[in-house]
Amino acid sequence: MTSDIALFMGYMRDVKRVTKNTEISYRRDLTQLASFLEKEGITEAEKVTRTSLNSFLLFMEKEGKAASTISRELAAMKAFFGYLLREGRIHKDPSELIRAPRIEKRVPVILSVNEVNALLAQPYTGNAKGLRDKAMLELLYATGIRVSELTGLKMSDLNMQVGYITCREGGKERMIPFGKTAKQALTRYLDRGRTPLLKGEDSEWLFTNCSGKAMSRQGFWKLLKHYGELAGIQADITPYTLRHSFASHLLGSGADIHAVQTMLGHSDMSTTQIYTDCSVSCRLEPAAQSQGAGRHRRGH
Repeated sequence: MTSDIALFMGYMRDVKRVTKNTEISYRRDLTQLASFLEKEGITEAEKVTRTSLNSFLLFMEKEGKAASTISRELAAMKAFFGYLLREGRIHKDPSELIRAPRIEKRVPVILSVNEVNALLAQPYTGNAKGLRDKAMLELLYATGIRVSELTGLKMSDLNMQVGYITCREGGKERMIPFGKTAKQALTRYLDRGRTPLLKGEDSEWLFTNCSGKAMSRQGFWKLLKHYGELAGIQADITPYTLRHSFASHLLGSGADIHAVQTMLGHSDMSTTQIYTDCSVSCRLEPAAQSQGAGRHRRGH
């Protein structure tokens, strides 16, 4: 199956134009499948059956793999065998009738508004790095964008006059407004922080590291952890924590779920719906709720 996998990966890379991470993921998953099947005496794609694929998925389950991991493996299988069938390299798709395991939705980590305020207050704004960190944290909480979208923002994506950013993903783009607090943090960063970080160089990126290069997701994750510790927050903060908190605080303040769905860039309403099931209100004080919601309103 090695040659078939190589052909499929070439198709995914050159025709489907998948991202590098997706390519690596598919290659890894299919290599694991091929290794398992080889131990079962199956080395040709045409000899793979639904039973052998189910055996592999059962093996993964016994190994303690998460349902999400098994579902990802199955997605790779279906894409692979579907490709082979279209190319006439097999006569029947053995993965066609296999169903993905049900994935239990985990309740995301949600910070209270007081915790968010404590986190956002941590950056020291007396230097360029602190001004950048403050602007990144404020913008992330004000818009709910993904960390990859935050670190991928270019100067051309920022409209300071009106107060919105433009995010692009998979050929689609959406414009997300931000409020007065984020605008103030961005203004201070652009006026006094960005130029010193660039050290005389030009850059299209809105947020850069101390070498003037684009800020990485890993770099942002480290600074977020650092400020979470400084704020004394006990919850396990990840790069998605402020995104989750943004959504829950908005919905908890009565925002329209369709508007929140659009801002988050969710294609499926059920993905946004999980935030309405989080009992955030029991962790927030009424005054704090209104304070946090105000960060997301334009002009407040």
